[in-house]
Amino acid sequence: MLLVSFGGPEAPEEVMPFLERVTRGRGVPPERLAEVAEHYHHFGGRSPINDQNREFITALRADLDSRGIAVPVYWGNRNSAPFLADTLATMRDDGVTRAAVFVTSAYSSYSGCRQYRENLADAVAEVDGAPRLDKLRHYFDHPGFVRANADALAEAWSRLPAEQRDDAVVAFVTHSIPTAMEDTAGPDGGAYTAQHRAAADAIVTDLRTRGIDVGEVDLVFCSRSGPPHVPWLEPDVNDYLRDQHDKGTSAVVLAPIGFVSDHMEVVFDLDTEAAETAAELRLTLERAATAGTHPAFVAVVADLLLERAALERGQTPTRSAASPLGPSHDVCPAGCCRNLRQERPALCGRD
Repeated sequence: MLLVSFGGPEAPEEVMPFLERVTRGRGVPPERLAEVAEHYHHFGGRSPINDQNREFITALRADLDSRGIAVPVYWGNRNSAPFLADTLATMRDDGVTRAAVFVTSAYSSYSGCRQYRENLADAVAEVDGAPRLDKLRHYFDHPGFVRANADALAEAWSRLPAEQRDDAVVAFVTHSIPTAMEDTAGPDGGAYTAQHRAAADAIVTDLRTRGIDVGEVDLVFCSRSGPPHVPWLEPDVNDYLRDQHDKGTSAVVLAPIGFVSDHMEVVFDLDTEAAETAAELRLTLERAATAGTHPAFVAVVADLLLERAALERGQTPTRSAASPLGPSHDVCPAGCCRNLRQERPALCGRD
């Protein structure tokens, strides 16, 4: 089993090299890189993501052991140590010839899926004798991911003053992407927002079975990073908070379902920047936890692993999904989440 994540700096001197790797070829202005670097320096130059991956792997190892699934768990990042190629070399040296890949990105888009597949192809090309890799399917509407986020939203909702719940709104938050990327997300386009809305609907449905009605919900975005002239998905979370204040809303709950753990986009863009906006507006703001190491989310990995193993044996396993979109594809179709800048080799797909 190989866990693949985005990565992040763990010391101040790693911040700018990390950001340059992340944005290479994307035309991000230097001033925007400097601005984002300050987000990391606000937390001592250390992203929370690697520590969260370590915690997740510990929880995953315990879950697999409890099921008697004796597979080793490895970890590789796209943009920071441990780099994918180094991890694949270790796996090869350990005698691993085939591995399932779990990506810490639940949704379809170029940056959330195909770019990971391109990075896997790059890493395999660097490592003679690298193991065969099989990416596990998207899990945005897997019942375990939905349950973890529903529990988090229920807890955040309970923190609202009772007198504010009648006019409170819930904003499901994810990373913004260029509208052109949204148009090519998934095999037919539009999958990024469609999957987020499906996940949000499934979470709201889960809460209603518990007698919790959170009322109005919206999908909003954070962390825009591209050139100003390129359109990205909106509304930005800070603009959304201002609009809600103007409408007379007294409380907002942010549910960051676009992130599987508390990435920098969560701890800075939401817990710092959006919290400051809400304070200026005197708007009550609560932020739901991410799925993190919630047992239901950790268990998703084993469920997808066993499902894929059964499919590879020619069996017909139950493929769990909590939305009308149904379980996602196991192998990405040709042209799925197309790279709009250039054609590049990608693993785990039909092209």
